[in-house]
Amino acid sequence: MIAQISGKIAEIKTNCIILDIGGIGYEIFIPAIIMQEITANYTVSQTLKFITYHYLQAEPNKSKPVLIGFLNEIERDFFEQFITVSGIGPRAAIKALNQPISRIAKAIDDSDVKFLCGLPGIGQQRAKEIIAKLQGKVGKFGLIQDKQFCETKDKDDLKKEVLDVLLQLQYKKNEAEEMIQRAIKEKSNIVSPEELLNEIYKQRKND
Repeated sequence: MIAQISGKIAEIKTNCIILDIGGIGYEIFIPAIIMQEITANYTVSQTLKFITYHYLQAEPNKSKPVLIGFLNEIERDFFEQFITVSGIGPRAAIKALNQPISRIAKAIDDSDVKFLCGLPGIGQQRAKEIIAKLQGKVGKFGLIQDKQFCETKDKDDLKKEVLDVLLQLQYKKNEAEEMIQRAIKEKSNIVSPEELLNEIYKQRKND
């Protein structure tokens, strides 16, 4: 079992990093919120150490080893708790954890179904199952002092990027800005242009 791994960053992809260790490239999958921190603070060729979760992904007639990386043990501990919920496997958790762990832990303890439903791939029933399984068990994770970059500077960049897209789609600037504000007000935990555009599309479809 691989518990930790360190090497030089060879490539940064959307949901994984290729780590060069002695000329061998290791594919390390990274939860969305942790990937945000890495892309904001690290570049190719820098050395990075991961605490890892190592498992075998079952496929027809074979099993594929998979490594999931975290920057510290507390992040891995939360991940291991999260995947104890029925129906949430490691791959699903990588996508779902796109908000600061402290906020997710608080939502669980507060029975905040709406917030949990905002996590990618988490519907209302699954959110209720998360609360039923983990409420009262994740308090320590609420003490994490999460980085604020993903909710401040990046939020402005996110709005600008989506505004540019809407202008290219022939929307007027004031109309586009109103659509963006309305979407963010409805779903405040959006962290990617794709999520914001999808929410805007959903709202216009329902108008």
